Amino acid sequence: MIVCFDIGGTSVKSAVATSVHDVRALSRRPTPGDDFEAFVATLAEAIAEAGGRAERVAISIAGVVDPKTGRATVANIPCLTGRRLAPDLTALLGIEVLVANDADCFALAEAAVGAGRGHDVVFGAIIGTGVGGGLVAGGRLIGAGSGYAGEWGHGPVAKRLLDCLDAPLPSYQCGCGLKGCLDATCSARGIERLHRDIAGAELPSTEILALWHRGDAGASKTVAAWLELLSGPLAMVVNMTGATVVAAGGGLSNDAALMAALDEATRPLTLAKPAEPLVVQAQCRTEPGLVGAAILALRAPSRDAA
Repeated sequence: MIVCFDIGGTSVKSAVATSVHDVRALSRRPTPGDDFEAFVATLAEAIAEAGGRAERVAISIAGVVDPKTGRATVANIPCLTGRRLAPDLTALLGIEVLVANDADCFALAEAAVGAGRGHDVVFGAIIGTGVGGGLVAGGRLIGAGSGYAGEWGHGPVAKRLLDCLDAPLPSYQCGCGLKGCLDATCSARGIERLHRDIAGAELPSTEILALWHRGDAGASKTVAAWLELLSGPLAMVVNMTGATVVAAGGGLSNDAALMAALDEATRPLTLAKPAEPLVVQAQCRTEPGLVGAAILALRAPSRDAA
């Protein structure tokens, strides 16, 4: 039995898993973002709720791990940054703990039980509050130890924005420290920045897309810019990885028409130019972070087998 967690800055979601098809939710708890002792206690409560019989614990979290030092960077949970998270939690909880990036867990879930079923190479693209991703090949997560592989949201690919416009836009500052990242430009907050600078209106992404659906000229120009900015880098990801499906998750992916437009913009830019849809909405019905974490733990070799 595995106890798995999907942990964000607001809440700690937990579940018990005995297989990839048997992931049963437990209680949801607030995330103690600034108190590490309280964070550990929250995990211990969920493990106790599961009956305390877990073979190991698996955590999906929005962070990365330095492969040299093993120390984590978790921007939305400050008390975890700088810690050797898996070893520290293993020692404190008295049970083996595995930690993985949330986008990686999403990609694993989609490859196993979602839109990536039947595909050898699956790219999981998060397009929501942030832009991120994970890569699965042959059922195996690429770069499982760090959370860097598949992270297409960072890097100054949009540093010089949109020469197609009457006046090129500025490069937006990203939380990673760079300017012009997709995370800052094409996330939900990014499309709001684009609309502000293109249409001159401060609107939430939901309203921008609602206007786009109604044929509003300003919103249509914003979405056209968004598609141009995102489709090229996504096509490059597909070319480099050989992915035959891109499972899209995150808040913006809930707009089926937007994802269809992204698919139509991306496919002609790839070398393969597939006739069938390439960018599709995620299909994993259970929380993908929990499912992906469970898969990692269920497939991991036992420490006793080493």
